[in-house]
Amino acid sequence: MKKTEVEVKLRVEDPAKVPALLRQIGAAEVHPRELEDNQLYDFPNFSLKMNQSMLRVRVMKRESTLTYKEAPRVEGGAKVRDEMEVVVSSGEATAAILSRLGMRPLFRYQKYRAVYRYSGLIITVDETPIGVFLELEGPKPLIDEVAMRLGYKASDYIAKSYLALYQEYLKIRGLPLKDMMFEDL
Repeated sequence: MKKTEVEVKLRVEDPAKVPALLRQIGAAEVHPRELEDNQLYDFPNFSLKMNQSMLRVRVMKRESTLTYKEAPRVEGGAKVRDEMEVVVSSGEATAAILSRLGMRPLFRYQKYRAVYRYSGLIITVDETPIGVFLELEGPKPLIDEVAMRLGYKASDYIAKSYLALYQEYLKIRGLPLKDMMFEDL
């Protein structure tokens, strides 16, 4: 089923304070912190990348998903894109099917994610190799309200993907593009 995703990322300066802040505003934990292993796929001609679309296989301990996202647009500082997602019984089998269809891995990234809910908003705490981020996903007015209650303003909104943020991180340091992985796993 197709849905429209509206989200912003917020950089977290003091991760230790986040759980208490989320409880203080009334957010409830939906899924505790767990590792996500994400792999983006594309055709050999990079047609998805050229259209700014994305196909991702996400593997977690509790479930795996296949997600297709269309090109993003930025509205009011938020990233907006149409997406379709299905739960799959095996991320590894899904990856094998994509490979047999001629697709190949483009970029792999990992993060630890805890998921919270506040009203109609999904709030995730994402620990990545390049820092900790909050993601707020849901109706834009609720994103604005919760961001403000957490001490952020619209100018703090990040509408970029983790791939784009990682590319910037590597470029600033003069490092070549590689997968965004935790070194100790």
